[in-house]
Amino acid sequence: MTTASRTGEQRISPVFLGITAVTAVTGWAVWTDFAASPGLAVFLFVTSAWVVSLCLHEYAHARTALHSGDITVGAKGYLSLNPLAYTHALLSIVLPVIFVIMGGIGLPGGAVFIEHGRIRGRWRHSLISAAGPLTNVLFAVVCTAPFWLDALDGVPPDFRFALAFLALLQVTAAILNFLPVPGLDGYGVIEPWLSYKIKRQVEPFAPFGLLFVFALLWVPSINSTFFDVIDAVLRGLGISDFETYCGYDLFRFWRDSNELCSMSA
Repeated sequence: MTTASRTGEQRISPVFLGITAVTAVTGWAVWTDFAASPGLAVFLFVTSAWVVSLCLHEYAHARTALHSGDITVGAKGYLSLNPLAYTHALLSIVLPVIFVIMGGIGLPGGAVFIEHGRIRGRWRHSLISAAGPLTNVLFAVVCTAPFWLDALDGVPPDFRFALAFLALLQVTAAILNFLPVPGLDGYGVIEPWLSYKIKRQVEPFAPFGLLFVFALLWVPSINSTFFDVIDAVLRGLGISDFETYCGYDLFRFWRDSNELCSMSA
């Protein structure tokens, strides 16, 4: 493969650049209160930023795989950050966005296809799986930085609420993705260390792992416990339950806004 073709494979997709531009413009609209409907601006800002994080998540898998021996990821378009290049665009982008709208949950998506036969060493296989959720961790650190650095002076309330809700999505995505459930990255981290027999027994359940987690989160007691953990993590990072609640309230612009959040803004 020529150097020119390799460079083309790694050129950032106009689709990703467009989504990033939407994030920047709507973020500016939320910050300046430029939009006629603050809720709509928050919805577009959080949704586009969430899609950006999903693209970076999948890119991290692909880039780590490339440096671990799978040189085919470039030709598949995975290094372009184009969400339309993923093997399961529905699972990678559409369903995670729907889950955010339905329940305020940053549910991890589907995947890039890695040719594991090209990769040698169990640690490399584990690192490829861990790279995605670690990207969500990094994204969460960036989103929460103004809170734990106590740098919120001058930050408009609506933007603060939106950032808090976006941080919640990143934390939930990281925690859920690290669960050792077949089909999720957490299982991919431990799979190389399992016996062949166990892997064969688990393999048929991999396509249903994501749906299984989603179904469990609709059980009230499990959902409550899960979000108690998420709230505890966010409080440790300086974000209050009130801020994430108001962020989600603004995000659902099609519903009546909570008066307390409106007064705070």
